[in-house]
Amino acid sequence: MRIGIPAETRLGETRVAATPETVKKLAAKHHVLVQAGAGITASITDEAYAAAGAAIVDAGEALGADIVLKVRAPNLEERGRMRQGAVVIGMLNPFDAENTAAMAASGLSAFALEAVPRITRAQSMDVLSSQANIAGYKAVMVAANTYQRFMPMLMTAAGTVKAARVLIMGVGVAGLQAIATAKRLGAVIEASDVRPPVKEQVESLGAKFIDVPFLTDEEKEIAQGTGGYARPMPADWMRRQAELVHERAKLADIVITTALIPGRPAPVLIGEDTVKAMKPGSVIVDLAVEQGGNCPLSELNKTVIKHGVHIVGEPNLACFVAADASALYARNVLDFLKLVIDKDDALVIDREDEIIKATLIAHAGDVLRK
Repeated sequence: MRIGIPAETRLGETRVAATPETVKKLAAKHHVLVQAGAGITASITDEAYAAAGAAIVDAGEALGADIVLKVRAPNLEERGRMRQGAVVIGMLNPFDAENTAAMAASGLSAFALEAVPRITRAQSMDVLSSQANIAGYKAVMVAANTYQRFMPMLMTAAGTVKAARVLIMGVGVAGLQAIATAKRLGAVIEASDVRPPVKEQVESLGAKFIDVPFLTDEEKEIAQGTGGYARPMPADWMRRQAELVHERAKLADIVITTALIPGRPAPVLIGEDTVKAMKPGSVIVDLAVEQGGNCPLSELNKTVIKHGVHIVGEPNLACFVAADASALYARNVLDFLKLVIDKDDALVIDREDEIIKATLIAHAGDVLRK
């Protein structure tokens, strides 16, 4: 079977869907076609791919394979180079109905890896977790670089420098990694999330959990989330959280927001009034900027200064750590391939399999997820 790894064409995308490590395993049984230069932005040379057993080809050959491994969804030009009946696997944004319909119309079988269910059997394929882990780390590094003071407390002959106060909003994979990274840099950390079970995780990493009490059984039930993700909370709870966050943000030097709800605009956590009340020179890193932002003042792909606060709106921080991000993503993809390639090395799409059913968004001309 021919497995193609084209170069990513989306602006700013530096990752690649396979590495020499995963290519070596695939090349033992399949023809692996890597587009020339596909790994350059992830610090992988064509020579490294060739040594692992891949053939270095042009874009047309890579996109014309039986299975095409991508990081981002193919665009119009890329779809035009793919053959009918081919399989495309990547982070295809299952909530983009227009693109899903376009892939179906092109006769592609499309697997959106963001839709991998959060079950034990699928952990090794969970691209959102592997990439969010990197984003949480890099968010702190970007914040530290933007912040014009030290992160740790320092006692010097010239006097004592106080440790930075960091507020993490949303304690999923990215938020937990942000807490751990900020802690290693010596910051004082507080964190907030709608889900009460994360309190123990937050405190185990050395941060203080900002607890917003639940006043009704409905609030408690919704706060449990679904499939590892948060659900939209009632308006009254959001109001109480906003009041508490406003007070904590006024004291913070760095705020990192990570709150996302699949398929919905990002919830607003840091309003303009809160930004106005923050200290001059403080920093907000908005990881939800691509879905509208947790702060309405965030601007996509920009770092701006509003009311004296630096607001970072980089949508894809994993791309700033492209080598490791690609390595983790490629392993996720390799494990997913084991579900669609059988022991005889033939393509098999078992639509009764829970993981396949969740991720297959287009097949045989039909849109399977609406």
